[in-house]
Amino acid sequence: MRLAEGKKMSRRTKLAREFQKLNKIEEVDNGIIIMALTHPSFSQENSGIESNQRLEFLGDAVLNLVVAEYLYRNYPDRPEGDLTRIRAKVVCEKALVEVAGFLRIGEYISLGRGEELSGGRHRNSILADTVEAVVGAMYLNQGLEYTRNFIMRYLTIEIESVAEGNFYDYKSQLQELVQSRNKDNVNYVILNESGPAHDKTFVAGVFFRQQLLAKGKGKSKKEAEQNAAEAVIKKGLF
Repeated sequence: MRLAEGKKMSRRTKLAREFQKLNKIEEVDNGIIIMALTHPSFSQENSGIESNQRLEFLGDAVLNLVVAEYLYRNYPDRPEGDLTRIRAKVVCEKALVEVAGFLRIGEYISLGRGEELSGGRHRNSILADTVEAVVGAMYLNQGLEYTRNFIMRYLTIEIESVAEGNFYDYKSQLQELVQSRNKDNVNYVILNESGPAHDKTFVAGVFFRQQLLAKGKGKSKKEAEQNAAEAVIKKGLF
C-alpha cells in the first residue's frame, strides 16, 4: 500500500516539475504546485491528499485584484462601470480556459478515475479552476509581485483588447441590436444547472418571441447568459 502511494506521489511530483519547467515557474515550491494541480476527485479517491479548492478560492481573489489594479492604473479616464465590465470579461471561465491552453495545464492535473474517464481533463470548469489554484499557489509562495508578473504575461493582451473594443457586456450589446430593429426584446431562461454546490455549471437560453436563439454555459447564471448573448451576436441573427 505504501509503495503504491509512493509511486503516486513520485508521478505527481514529476508532473508538477515538468509543468513548472514548461511554464518557467520553477521558483515556486514544488509541493504547493502539486496541490494546485490536484482536483477534488483525486483527493476523494486518495485519503489524506489535499485538493486545490482552497487555492482556487485564493487565486480567484488574486486574479481579480491584479486585473482591477492594472485597469485602475492604466485607464484613468474610464468610469467605474466600464472598469467593472472589462474585469468581468477578462476574469471569466472562457479567458481562463485560454490561459490553461497556453500553460497546457490539462496534461498535468491529477484527477480521480471517474473524472478522468468522463473527460474531466478537457472540461472547461476544471481547467479554469486549476488556473486559479496555480495563481493562488504562486501568491502564497512567492508573493504578489511575482504573481502579478505571471498573470500579466497572459492577460495583458486580453485586457487591452477588451478595453479598446467590446468592453460593454454582450447582453447590453444584444439588447441594443434588438431594440434598434424591433419593439420586442430578448429574454433569458436558465435551462439547466448541474454539478455540486461548490462547482455548479449553468446553461442559459436566450429567446426572442418565444424562439430559442442560442445557449450558453457558465459557472454562474450571469456568465451563462453572457455566453448565450455572445453566441447570438456571433451568429449575426440581428
